[in-house]
Amino acid sequence: MFRIETEKELLSAFRSRDRKYVELPKGTRLPLFVRDYLAWVDPYGVRVFLVFTAPDSKRLTGIAFRRDQQGDKMLTTRVCEWCRSSGASDQIGLLTTDVDSKRRVGVNLCLDLRCNERMEAAANLSGRSVLDDHRQIIEHMSRFASEALGMEVSPDA
Repeated sequence: MFRIETEKELLSAFRSRDRKYVELPKGTRLPLFVRDYLAWVDPYGVRVFLVFTAPDSKRLTGIAFRRDQQGDKMLTTRVCEWCRSSGASDQIGLLTTDVDSKRRVGVNLCLDLRCNERMEAAANLSGRSVLDDHRQIIEHMSRFASEALGMEVSPDA
């Protein structure tokens, strides 16, 4: 669990190249108390924003993803690489972000990044705890930020 006090604190979680795209949802009131991570889709449905803290860290990390056009119009089944939920191509697809001005990386994820809600629903149906699953999602997020984007997500010194 973490708390975001100000919009400036939230924006500072993102790389400088991404800050110009960050648009908070209408009606967002700060401070925000966040249980696992914060994710939202921009009003145009083009970008998806993610804010989390890596395990054993208090530093906020933000990633601005783009929803790339899904090439096929057929509703094919896909699997989210972070939560392992399956869904149609209008629910799970490629989210990309720029590494630098020449490279972009992508990962197949829930297009709204509501992985935690899907995992909780599955855990409730099966009668098991979802705590380990939540920790794994945060670890996947941290690994992606660190390995694919070169972002510093290690514990605070």
